[in-house]
Amino acid sequence: MPATPAIETNIWFWIIFNAVVLALLGFDLLSHRKGHVVKGGEAVAWTAFWVSISVLFGAGIWWHYGHDTGILFFTCYLIEYSLSIDNIFIFVLIFSSFQVPRDQQHRVLFWGIIGALILRGIMIAIGAYAIKQFSWILYIFGGLLLYLGFKMIFKKEENDDMQDKWIVRVSRRFLPFTDQYHGEKFSIIENGKRVFTPLLLVLIVVEFTDLIFAVDSIPAIFGVSQDTFIIYTSNVGAILGLRSLYFLLAGAMVSFHFLKIGLGIILMFVGVKMLFANWFHVPPIYSLSFIITILLGSIATSLFYKPKEEETITMEPKH
Repeated sequence: MPATPAIETNIWFWIIFNAVVLALLGFDLLSHRKGHVVKGGEAVAWTAFWVSISVLFGAGIWWHYGHDTGILFFTCYLIEYSLSIDNIFIFVLIFSSFQVPRDQQHRVLFWGIIGALILRGIMIAIGAYAIKQFSWILYIFGGLLLYLGFKMIFKKEENDDMQDKWIVRVSRRFLPFTDQYHGEKFSIIENGKRVFTPLLLVLIVVEFTDLIFAVDSIPAIFGVSQDTFIIYTSNVGAILGLRSLYFLLAGAMVSFHFLKIGLGIILMFVGVKMLFANWFHVPPIYSLSFIITILLGSIATSLFYKPKEEETITMEPKH
């Protein structure tokens, strides 16, 4: 695979970046210390805030490290952020299935993002090490992306009851759970013993779901760049903005009928790039342009062409 621009980093680069991320998360936590329903205006403001942070960071990379490296960052960020939209549909199903009160959904997603940052950081480190030791793994990633993209395009959506998933059954078997929510608490003392509320069970399912989705996104990012810092920072930027994007788009997810097709095409495109990288190089600007075109095209098609039968998915808890 052709070499991509690499960012020379030392330990302080990583420490400072993660310290800033923790400070931003602390600011977010203080801003939402009281559970409440996140409405449209607040969701728009927070989405704009997180996207602006990522864009400014990407602009700094562009300015300091050059045109190609900047494009690689924005390409990785766009792929990760667009694939995270698919998570939103699953989050809606999870919250609906477990009847999570709307004013507690932000708390679940906040701690879910903390876990996602840790798990994806580990996955990226393992992936980078594996590719460095065994370059042929890129062909496995490429084939996996082709399969996942094909599956995303042609598999019909199934609104399964999330409470029937095996991760829920295993969690209930090894941990004592109450049947009722207790505000924003993940655990309480009941009859002198520590027991867990359904809110923790929902958090476990959210973390597990994100881990499954990372199987799509992490290989896709490695298909664009093998620069660990680019991959990690673009992932963090996308994950930080996922929660606010959920509250912004959750109610409208049913309208994006063709988004999955667009995301599937993007995965297959990156898969083909990985498989044929040694023989055919696609300039970063062409990759970025293609991804933007597919995303905008799938969204526009969804808005202008409505299927005859629409399935309604709601954020409201079941009764």
